[in-house]
Amino acid sequence: MKRYAGLLRGINVGGHKKISMADLRKLVEGLGHEDVKTLLQSGNVVFGSDSPDQQALATQLEKAIEAELGMSVGCLVRDGADLARIIAANPLGDVADNPSRHFVVFLSGEADPAKLAEVEALAKPGERLAAGEREVHMWLPDGAADTKLTHLLFQKRLGVTVATARNWNTVTKLTTLLT
Repeated sequence: MKRYAGLLRGINVGGHKKISMADLRKLVEGLGHEDVKTLLQSGNVVFGSDSPDQQALATQLEKAIEAELGMSVGCLVRDGADLARIIAANPLGDVADNPSRHFVVFLSGEADPAKLAEVEALAKPGERLAAGEREVHMWLPDGAADTKLTHLLFQKRLGVTVATARNWNTVTKLTTLLT
């Protein structure tokens, strides 16, 4: 059985799409997954599954949330190797000295370099982006509150169906839960 992290986009933010973590755990267990754990209130669920297909698992989560909770929520699934690779490759390690201001934007597909350059042009002075395989590292030295670099911007400009961000603290905690 392989361990996965499910990343739900936009739940429990600003009072919208409220899902209790107990309900999320129950939903994921009801899909036949094992050793289900949640992290924080922002849509992070870790589980074991026999399925090798991350996209199929993400689609399964999306459909179950829609059917059982009546919400349309974009989901991504990553395994421990993905998260370990993201941490090992950390292209912003030389500048990102505050893990709460270093973000990883997880994407449903690869980022086109030309489109990513267009997004980067919208960054405020000091903000930096660096592409990974299916993610973009983002350094926001002034925090996320006033940046133009939102998950919706990434989603729209990069042409991916789902983009969801987690700060470095959350990425490392999820990695720990997957081991």
